[in-house]
Amino acid sequence: MTEIDAPPHPFDAAIALTPVADGRMRSRTRPEYANMVGPFGGITAAALVQAVQRHPDRLGDPISLTVNYAAPIAEGDFDITARAVRTNRTNQHWLLDLTQDGVVTTTATAVFGVHRDTWSDTELDMPRVPSPDAVPLRGFPDFIAWARNYEMRFVEGAVPDQDAGEHPDSTTTLWVRDAPARPLDFPALTALCDVFYPRVFLRRGRYMAAGTVSFTVYFHADAEEIAAQGDDYVLGTARAHRFSRGYFDQTAQMWGRNGTLLATTHQLVYFKD
Repeated sequence: MTEIDAPPHPFDAAIALTPVADGRMRSRTRPEYANMVGPFGGITAAALVQAVQRHPDRLGDPISLTVNYAAPIAEGDFDITARAVRTNRTNQHWLLDLTQDGVVTTTATAVFGVHRDTWSDTELDMPRVPSPDAVPLRGFPDFIAWARNYEMRFVEGAVPDQDAGEHPDSTTTLWVRDAPARPLDFPALTALCDVFYPRVFLRRGRYMAAGTVSFTVYFHADAEEIAAQGDDYVLGTARAHRFSRGYFDQTAQMWGRNGTLLATTHQLVYFKD
């Protein structure tokens, strides 16, 4: 089989979009990216980024994305509508919704923009960790299908064994990349920002009902910096700040192996104890 007729990478197949009537774009859930309820939230967010990138009115590259998961996405087709509500000289604001059979399951806002050459600095320090080759491969339990699409090497905070006992903090740090390897781009980085399992699993030492309610990504790198990562591992580190009244937050950073802070991300997650 030649490169021309080779099947697409599973990630590209999962975020593929086809234009339909009224400016909508249609996609379909993929069993390879299934989660415990509905599809992996990261692949949904990646499809939303892709929808804006494919839009003829798009200006620049992603700057920020916020996705609100209003209801589970059922297996099958879904439609995405992306609408630019304001275009300024260097940034552009978008409203998006994802529907199935006319019912909204997911809403999102996005900001795209043009990067300018300015003074810059990174106040955060990349965690000092062993190289990926020095960390063994370890993934999620087999019943979580989407995780099989990633190579994961946990430096700390791997998925705990069931009834492992409480853990004193919620920090997970890991090297991660698509499997099979795939050059990094904005949709792939978006999905990588959601590869962390719920922080409450680690703190409580057991699996619990949990699901992301709202997910935000701030893209700090431009297209050139992201392309420079190739198909190498990205270092992600995540932790929660507070667990309270059925919700907890999560904050994370995603770093290139070369020390570039690629993105920061935040979530609000529902859990049931």
